[in-house]
Amino acid sequence: MTFTLLLLIGFGVGVLYVVAIYNSMASLKVKIKEAWSGIDVQLKRRVDLIPNLIETVKGYAAHEKEVFESVTRARSALMSAGSPKEALEANTQLTTALKSLFAVAEAYPQLRAQEGFLNLQSELSDTESKVSYSRQFYNSVVRDYNFKIVTFPSNILAGMFGFKQEEFFEATEAERAAVKVSF
Repeated sequence: MTFTLLLLIGFGVGVLYVVAIYNSMASLKVKIKEAWSGIDVQLKRRVDLIPNLIETVKGYAAHEKEVFESVTRARSALMSAGSPKEALEANTQLTTALKSLFAVAEAYPQLRAQEGFLNLQSELSDTESKVSYSRQFYNSVVRDYNFKIVTFPSNILAGMFGFKQEEFFEATEAERAAVKVSF
């Protein structure tokens, strides 16, 4: 009787432990989706600001058609990205295109002094900061999740229940390059 009771208690504790590990991995998986959603919201905000920025610059630099088309293509690619990897690639293209757009704006001192342009530039800068924070949060949650998947004994349960490691949202070579600023 005592042995059977101890066996049942041991089995119950084991089941509770498995449930706790499973729930923690499932919870982290949901947090990853939430964190990705935060990045997605900020990228959408960035995408929404770009047409206003283009229109403001267009008025001063009508002959810079290739720059505007490049920004528009990159913006479309970011809007249609279906995965974090695709979004990262599209975000890199958009960042590069925006650098070209701001280089064009540098050639027009009256544009740089225009209040509307300055406000848009400030909003875009604020959005870039929010994207950066969202990426950090996403990567922190992915780190915690991946850590749980590769450590014992949760790695056994992760394999049994099909939990797979998630990819980090990493900067590309283009984003790592130093930005040249000239006055």
